[in-house]
Amino acid sequence: MRDFALHRPASVSAATAAFAGTDGEAAYLAGGHTLIPAMKSRLRMPDALVDLTGLGLSGISRDGDRLWIGATTLHADVATGATAIPGLACLAAGIGDAQVRNRGTLGGSIANNDPAADYPAAALALDAVIETDRGSFAADDFFQGMFTTALAESEIITRVGFAIPQQSSYAKFRHPASRYAMVGVYVARHAAGWRVAVTGAGPGVFRWTDAGSALNAGSDTAGLVLAADDLNTDIHASAEYRAHLCGVMLKQALATLA
Repeated sequence: MRDFALHRPASVSAATAAFAGTDGEAAYLAGGHTLIPAMKSRLRMPDALVDLTGLGLSGISRDGDRLWIGATTLHADVATGATAIPGLACLAAGIGDAQVRNRGTLGGSIANNDPAADYPAAALALDAVIETDRGSFAADDFFQGMFTTALAESEIITRVGFAIPQQSSYAKFRHPASRYAMVGVYVARHAAGWRVAVTGAGPGVFRWTDAGSALNAGSDTAGLVLAADDLNTDIHASAEYRAHLCGVMLKQALATLA
């Protein structure tokens, strides 16, 4: 790594001030599971890191029909504390390994928007609201492609509100080494209807609207096939195989609804 300055602010306003006051590139540090490896390989070379873990943004609480989770809440704490949404708790329990779950954060994952990350699928399927120090975004508007979100420069996610569904579940086909989702499907049944989201299969998380429509109509989804045209092809799987896995993961998720 290159040398860098480290700031450890105690408030959101101090964090944004530290970010803005950097003479050069600055980066926010949450769990660091993407940023630190990128710095080690010099793909990222920030002049300053602003540590967000001391801002008091952790915690889980229910307010009406939403479960609010602070941005710096650890995956391990979501796994044990998101009892109002068992599908979300199960998703968190399957992220990475114990070391990752006890360091990585909800907000860091959502802000990073890795195309194979788990939380973005939950955010879309659970009609989440992403609150920041400057406003809020509906999940449908927040994720804008590979590693791209609606966040402005220096904007900080403060908490995420997930709509509590009648039922929900998540199933993923894991990469055997990284445990990222080669394909992950989150299904959620709300009073207003079903929402289905897919991660890992394409260049970014997306809603599988045909699956949601089929479920809303009470149709059999066993033969539902996702078009492979815009899906990823790499050394691990072809686009056609990922399309097939979407159907398999949809079936598994529906079989384990809670």
